[in-house]
Amino acid sequence: MPPTTNRPRFLAYDRALEGVRLTREFLARVKAGNRSLGDQLVRAASSVVLNLAEGSQRRGADRAHFYRIAAGSAAEVRGVLDAAAAFGFVEADEIAGASDRFDQVVAMLRPLTR
Repeated sequence: MPPTTNRPRFLAYDRALEGVRLTREFLARVKAGNRSLGDQLVRAASSVVLNLAEGSQRRGADRAHFYRIAAGSAAEVRGVLDAAAAFGFVEADEIAGASDRFDQVVAMLRPLTR
């Protein structure tokens, strides 16, 4: 999916936005199963995008700090998705695309957080 503005491309940010878009497909069902879990999905996914955006404007250790938070939040999204599937609120194959996007974000951020 193309970037939303004329900003320079940041692939991790693009992947995070794709993941957010994919969660929209089943978010209502997660919230219907457990509102708190659905709200946590929104908070964690939002945190990934927002910390990537803010980190991209920082320098040095400050930048790495925001990228570490984004990576942690991406891992949290994956945990929420796994829990939602384990509880039966969604099927594992439904969350595969979103989970994959957030896995990609974590992998892309690994070298940027060291």
